[in-house]
Amino acid sequence: MKQVTATGQTVEEAVKSALAQLQTTEERTEITIVDEGKKGIFGIFGSRPAIVKAVLKIDPIEEGKKFLLDVSEKMGAAIEIEVIGSGRNIEFILTGEKIALLIGKRGQTLNSLQYLTQLVMNRYSEQYINVLLDAEDYRKRRNDTLIQLAGRLAQKAIKTGQTVTLEPMPSYERKVIHTALADNKRIKTYSNGNDPHRHLVITPVK
Repeated sequence: MKQVTATGQTVEEAVKSALAQLQTTEERTEITIVDEGKKGIFGIFGSRPAIVKAVLKIDPIEEGKKFLLDVSEKMGAAIEIEVIGSGRNIEFILTGEKIALLIGKRGQTLNSLQYLTQLVMNRYSEQYINVLLDAEDYRKRRNDTLIQLAGRLAQKAIKTGQTVTLEPMPSYERKVIHTALADNKRIKTYSNGNDPHRHLVITPVK
């Protein structure tokens, strides 16, 4: 964590000096007043400079980007990252020539990267951040596939009268299926198990 100690004739001047050294803004720093200083007689005799300590806050988004860039480089699949959103909901759009390596089979690699990126970012965030990674519009295509899958498996549960258990999925994918089947009164859905093996269950209503 980068920090500096700066002085000035006033606290305001000391803060400005600290921000200039860190090349940042006051919003991105934690300022601690070490000494408010003293003007002294006639502003000269017995004067004492103001002293502040400024600590540069770590930007969770920048840490998330650094993590993804580092991992993609080590995988031999260099990427560019577009950041969408702010506050608690952040989306990273990944592009690159070998982006398929980062998506993986049925998005498993992308889901793992998303989980790890979220862990990295929340180490440095004062509020919990929800992270979504997307590449080549994969999430939309995956959602469409999940909605179709939900319809087929619901019909299977109704036809056979037996419970259907899906493969483990991240929470937002389970939510897609829950939502898609919410109006179907002939079945009910619920999640079972613990992450990362938590899965969705479709059961017919007797």
